[in-house]
Amino acid sequence: MAVVAMIMAGGAGTRMHQNIPKQFLTVNDRPVIAYTLEVFEKHPEVDVIAAVCIEGWENVLKAYAEQFNIRKLKHIITGGGSAFESIRNGVFELEKHFAPDDMILIHDGIRPMVSPEIISNCIRVAVRNGNAITAIPCPEAMMTTTDGFTSTGSYTNTNLKRTQTPHAFYLKNICGLHRRAIEAGITNSLASCSLMEELGEHVYFSDGSEKNLKLTTIDDIDIFRALLNTERASWLK
Repeated sequence: MAVVAMIMAGGAGTRMHQNIPKQFLTVNDRPVIAYTLEVFEKHPEVDVIAAVCIEGWENVLKAYAEQFNIRKLKHIITGGGSAFESIRNGVFELEKHFAPDDMILIHDGIRPMVSPEIISNCIRVAVRNGNAITAIPCPEAMMTTTDGFTSTGSYTNTNLKRTQTPHAFYLKNICGLHRRAIEAGITNSLASCSLMEELGEHVYFSDGSEKNLKLTTIDDIDIFRALLNTERASWLK
């Protein structure tokens, strides 16, 4: 079984309000996407890296891969008009190159702090159960609202999980899932895990981390910069 990391770099990053896509923003003289690719490049269980890239930036991504010695990157696939379409484009392209029982790890290119342990755990859970969705507990009180200013109710946080990436699937299963979505007229599910639920399937959780943050806003970039320069205190267990 080959393990293929499919890095999603297809977003425009409009919420960051920058002139270039956020996955190509430079932090400490390196683009965000290079940090993400490097984790999978160094992981011993990952055999191949594929990247789904925003249209027009494919050559930039290729140049960064060469600059930062990302040797496992073998496929650069043009993304679609949404994250959902980009994932579908990616898995359908990988289906042409890999076996049905190979495993695909779908990971956000803007989650550069993913750890080797998170990746390994995701693979283990998927091998055992058929899929794995990286997730963490939800310690905050969760409120619902209709106007953005006042509450309409609340959820018990013990029944909630905050999902992250990677998401792991056998290639035949994730491709089958997207074909079922086409038949059902589902065109823009929020994520692979929500698509599973919409189609009546269950997902299995693997362990994530608060450090595995998604770089969505400028505040997230500040946190990322801080994490890059922080070491865990020796007295912490």
